Amino acid sequence: MVPHLMTALNGPVLELEAKIINAAPEIERWFRGQWQEHTPPFYGSVDLRNAGFKLAPVDMNLFPGGFNNLHESCLPLCVQATMTAIEKICPNARSLLLIPENHTRNQFYLQNVARLVDILRLTGLDVRLGSLLPEVTAPTRVDLANGASLLLEPLRRSAHRLGLDGFDPCAVLLNNDLSAGVPEILRGLDEQFVLPPLHAGWATRRKSNHFAAYDEVAEDFARLVGIDAWRINPYFSVCDQVNFHDRQGEDCLAANVDAVLTLIREKYAEYGIQETPYVVVKADAGTYGMGVMTVKDASEVVGLNRKQRNKMSVIKEGLEVSQVIIQEGVHTHEHVGEGDQAGVAEPVVYMIDRFVVGGFYRVNNGRGIDENLNAPGMHFEPLAFETSCSLPDCCQKPDAPPNRFYVYGVVARLAQLAAALEIERTEPVETLISATAHA
Repeated sequence: MVPHLMTALNGPVLELEAKIINAAPEIERWFRGQWQEHTPPFYGSVDLRNAGFKLAPVDMNLFPGGFNNLHESCLPLCVQATMTAIEKICPNARSLLLIPENHTRNQFYLQNVARLVDILRLTGLDVRLGSLLPEVTAPTRVDLANGASLLLEPLRRSAHRLGLDGFDPCAVLLNNDLSAGVPEILRGLDEQFVLPPLHAGWATRRKSNHFAAYDEVAEDFARLVGIDAWRINPYFSVCDQVNFHDRQGEDCLAANVDAVLTLIREKYAEYGIQETPYVVVKADAGTYGMGVMTVKDASEVVGLNRKQRNKMSVIKEGLEVSQVIIQEGVHTHEHVGEGDQAGVAEPVVYMIDRFVVGGFYRVNNGRGIDENLNAPGMHFEPLAFETSCSLPDCCQKPDAPPNRFYVYGVVARLAQLAAALEIERTEPVETLISATAHA
């Protein structure tokens, strides 16, 4: 299934897709060289937006929580990719500790954890769940809607290792994005791999660091394929020292919104694009679609009313927003469904290690083509990526399923590569010193 690209401007994106498909051998060689120099994150998911004239990532999640939305046909590749990732870090691994989010009442998230456990166990690992919840002081069973259950256990810490009662794992896999900060129990695990590393969590991670790395990756890739890097890369800027409650930083915010909108207008004029330019202002740290607003004019961020300020000032775990990213808005012209059931859609691509393992469409019937779809009313279409993301067919049209999905996979891998650079460059100095000392 490929959603209809509902725009009169679908010509340019088909031309972009054709260039990527025709350059597939060169692209795969280029990626192979990049992965020899950089270690991919253990896993990740990328939100893409297809504007008909532009196809670009708008968010990169290093703690993906939607494995339950993948089609079952994706499982074999998930298992194979996970085996590759595990072999890199711990070739003789027998056991792994998985630490989930504290969403013990969110059935959708728990189904994701269950699916992730299934994948890991199919690689030959003994997998158990350790909870960061202080109230989990004894093994606690959590029931799932499908009749299955998960067993959460209290964490046990020794000098430099983390485990459970009677369970000393080779590695620790985080499916918890650490928005609330890095708990003391996770610090200083010198004898175990922690995946992703602690500094990849939202306690310290910033979206602007990711997109700065993506700028470099997109430029290199654009030269390889012979395209304008803007076609796959959203402009962005950053404002720090923002306080929405106290109206601090409004001038900085307005100036940056205007600057990014000006750049977009210039590109739209260059390509004859008739759409209305917009930017998305969002917290530079955090997930779950919180602290996000769409802006089409700089005046809209000055003098926000109380409701708007409250919406923008707090993100997950009740944390105050002090820094925002102003990112070029990319329209999504893809729609899933027919008639009254048709909804605006955006592809979400899942990766394990360097491999695209599947994806789905995030669909929201109540949102427009220039709005955030990660909001109440969204649902997922898991059948969308039933076709492989790694087998382009030059004999078919650029928007045929194997080709559209291959292009999605290429752009998603660019984001995964940018995440690898981001993690390398933001590694704390003390970690580097410790690694050198143990070498």
